[in-house]
Amino acid sequence: MPPLEITTPSIIALTAVITAAAIWLIILAARLTQRPRNRPNPSIDLVDQARELKALGQIQEAVFLVRGETGMSQSAAARFVNRL
Repeated sequence: MPPLEITTPSIIALTAVITAAAIWLIILAARLTQRPRNRPNPSIDLVDQARELKALGQIQEAVFLVRGETGMSQSAAARFVNRL
């Protein structure tokens, strides 16, 4: 059986495929960390508390409460409170 010959073009092609796969995995991991799939749902008690704070004019406190209980971002919690 003749020895396996690896030519320069095949090494370059293999390196390009491995590099592209690594870059794709890095991009996929970054996207998954930015948008987690299992976002916590606010409980009924939290909704009632936030609604009460909003009715009292304490919107920032309501946003802070929602963020602390759910882990939402500032903008997501603000949208949540504004929709109550």
